[in-house]
Amino acid sequence: MMLDTRLLRAFVTIVETGSFTRSAQRLNTTQSTVSQQLGRLEETLGHELISRSARPARPTAAGERLLGYARRILALEAEAQAALSDPAGATAVRIGLPEDLVTREMAQVFAQVAGPRREVRIDVVAGLSRDLNSRFYAGDLDIVVVKELAPAPGHVASFPEPIGWFEARTARPWPDPLPLVTFPPGGLYRDAMFERIEQLQRRWYVAFSGSSLESVLIAVESGLGVSLLPRAAALDRRLRACPLFGREPAMATTIYAREPSGVVGDLARAISEVLAARSLRLSRADP
Repeated sequence: MMLDTRLLRAFVTIVETGSFTRSAQRLNTTQSTVSQQLGRLEETLGHELISRSARPARPTAAGERLLGYARRILALEAEAQAALSDPAGATAVRIGLPEDLVTREMAQVFAQVAGPRREVRIDVVAGLSRDLNSRFYAGDLDIVVVKELAPAPGHVASFPEPIGWFEARTARPWPDPLPLVTFPPGGLYRDAMFERIEQLQRRWYVAFSGSSLESVLIAVESGLGVSLLPRAAALDRRLRACPLFGREPAMATTIYAREPSGVVGDLARAISEVLAARSLRLSRADP
């Protein structure tokens, strides 16, 4: 049994005004319409709800039982209408970031740009760059920041991403074959690591594979093996450069946006500013 809120409103108004005539005036309709609406509600529920012989009109026993429920239903309807008419959070901007770029500075940018726009909701996805890139070109993301070998055409901005081989600070000479700590299959750093070590014709094996940057860093700190990592991620960790390898050419941290204007464009430019400041800090910290 579905209760029509228009019929419930007519019933509640009759109770509150004590009159069919005054109810019609409040509802901006005719007395006959109010009577018909009450009759339809009574037919639906199978009970007389208003004592028509009383002056002023008052609810019957069944009407008294219904009254509280009717008021709550009407209040919920008004609350739902108010919520849906408020644009807050109605426009989603989907952003993909590598795990190490989900930082306090990045969150502050989101707050500065999206905070004054109540209609904007920021949806952030953290993951591997290749996965994020695929989702961007599939239309699942509005803005994406990826680590890659070189920036592709159409990027908003790109900055050098220094990388290097790292081991635990307490590491001893490594055995042969060399144990590696890697990201999952398909990860950019994993592929670059394998390519580099094959060029050096070193024997190796995967000693640990982690699904997140943090798990890889912890594994290297614990002495499980060596790994190719972004230098920014190795700062302030219990790591040191692995002497078995020389310097590696930098990769690129690149931002792409689906459109150059509006909130997407504003966010993309603000993210670029954060990445530019990060790149400057890295250049000063990297000898």
